[in-house]
This record gives sequence, C-alpha cells and structure tokens, in this order.
Amino acid sequence: MKDLSTLSVVITGGGSGIGEAAARHLASGGAKVTICGRRADRVEAVAKEIGANCAWVKADVTKDADRKLLIETAVKHGGGIDALVSNAGNMERKPVEEWTEERLQQIFNDNVVAGMMLTQEALPHLVKSEGAIIFMGSVYTVRAYPGAAPYAATKGALEALVKVLATELGPRKIRVNAVRPGAVPTEINVRAGIFTEDAAMQRLQSMANHHAVGRIGTSLEIAEGIEYLIRAEWVTGTVLAVDGGMGLGVISCTCLP
Repeated sequence: MKDLSTLSVVITGGGSGIGEAAARHLASGGAKVTICGRRADRVEAVAKEIGANCAWVKADVTKDADRKLLIETAVKHGGGIDALVSNAGNMERKPVEEWTEERLQQIFNDNVVAGMMLTQEALPHLVKSEGAIIFMGSVYTVRAYPGAAPYAATKGALEALVKVLATELGPRKIRVNAVRPGAVPTEINVRAGIFTEDAAMQRLQSMANHHAVGRIGTSLEIAEGIEYLIRAEWVTGTVLAVDGGMGLGVISCTCLP
C-alpha cells in the first residue's frame, strides 16, 4: 500500500462531515491535504485546527475558476496531487409531484457534473502520480426510501461513473473507486433545509436498526474507508460499502438462540 505520509490529497466539501473527518484523519497520518468549501469560515477553521499539513481554499466546485484555483492550491501545497476525494454534494428529497426541472438539473450539477469536471482538471497531475480518485456513493442506491429519488439518482450515476472511469483511466495507472456510506451524522440534510440539526440526528438514530450491526456510523469510519481506497494499489472500479450492513436490507436484528 502507498505510504500515506508521502501523499497529496484534495478533498472537496472539507469544512464539515465526512470531508472534514477525512481531512483530519489523512493529515494525522502525514498526508498533505487541501480542502475546499463554499463557507470560507468553516474550511479555514478546520485547516487551522489541523495545522501545517492542511491548506484550504474557498471554492464552489460547480464553477470552473474555483476548480482551477483548488487544483493550483493543492499542487503548490503538496507538490502534486496523488488523490482526489470528490466529496462535496447536496441533498434533494421531494415527492414526484414537487420535482422541478431547474432543481433536478442543479442537484445533478452539484453531485455529478462538478466532480466529473474536477476530475478533468486534476487529471494531468493524477497521471504523473499514478493516483486515485474517490467518489462518494450512497446507500440510497441499494435501499429505496420514498422521496429520495433525485438524490439517489445522482449517486447511482456516480457509482456507474466509477466503473467506466476505472476502465478508461486504468491504462494510465489511475484507480477510481467510491465509498458507499450508511447512516452517518453530517450537515447535508440541515443545509438542504430538510431537517433541523436535532431532528436530523433523531432521524438518524431511529435508523440504527436498519444496520446489521445495530448502530449508525461515524464520519471517521467513512474516512478510514477513504484512506484504504487511496492507498490500496490493486483496487479499482469498486464501490466500497462502509455502512454497518445497512445495504443488506435489515430492518431489525434478531439473534438466533
């Protein structure tokens, strides 16, 4: 496996949740991490807490100029780019009757197109390093929850993208994978205006019995999966489920005598 302390990693959505946890975890292992987010105060605060191993930039990865700035910052900070963690995204939960074309296009742009275009921007550096690209899938691609179709569709697109890009970029020694988290506390539902912070946590805790292990996960546990996919040199084209067994379809766990 690759030595984490030698790697330069770009993480989008690094100001909170899984992105923040990944930044802290990878930097603690010696990686040079560059994080971005739309909220300058949040990403700056995270970077300052992490210390010298973390650079930051205010960036909206749906914008071309911001993507270029992010990659330039990462190359300057880390001497190149060994891994891209395309973590930034938004939530959309609406019944069919409330869908709008504008909002559907926006959620696909946020969750799919932006990551694809950032991949293009980072590609020359990943070719040089024989690096890795990590996308964020979702358990919603294997568990159907009413109202979540727009979000689930974007994550299904990303999981399909992983296989195609792994095939296309494999000859250039670039590995492409995704992590598929289960229920983990993040700000995504709060930022989308779907739940308050307390209501979001209550909802997550109520889903504990949807996991084979009987509990929800942590952002650190997802970060550990991200680290594995960055470092594992013979893994590509896969979607790694880090979901406590949520994807198995469990509703409650009854132990046999």
